[in-house]
Amino acid sequence: MNRIPMTMNGHKKLQEELKFLKNTERPNVIEAIAAARLLGDFSENAEYHAAKEKQGMIEARISDIEEKLSRSEVIDFSKIVSPTIKFGAKIEIEDEETDTVSVFQIVGSDESDIKKGLLPITSPIAKALIGKKIGDQVEVKTPRGAHYYKIINVKYGEGE
Repeated sequence: MNRIPMTMNGHKKLQEELKFLKNTERPNVIEAIAAARLLGDFSENAEYHAAKEKQGMIEARISDIEEKLSRSEVIDFSKIVSPTIKFGAKIEIEDEETDTVSVFQIVGSDESDIKKGLLPITSPIAKALIGKKIGDQVEVKTPRGAHYYKIINVKYGEGE
């Protein structure tokens, strides 16, 4: 079984979503199904079919989260002391073409949010950065061609 690397924050968010789905959304959709049943004929009961469809989506998401949490491996950044880039690293890179500096943290796929600088470990740039260190030049192949970045800084253990 493949482990899924996750930050403490990402693990906590998945647990909160699971709790919300089980304690709020699931009971609400059960009530909606019960109310729709009172309307009669199921064959033409749009409310019933919509509630059943929503129930299916909720149950699928619950199952997905439970599976991910069971395979999760929460990484403790306070124990990482490494000059090389690994999961959880906060990386400052400079685009060598535009001289634009960006800061990213490499996180699990479920935690990613590019607008917040949370880069999924499965992304081409994260894959190119893993194992590199400050001062290295990194080539990232994209559909629009290769981009080159210089690694300016690598940090661990500071917030998530």
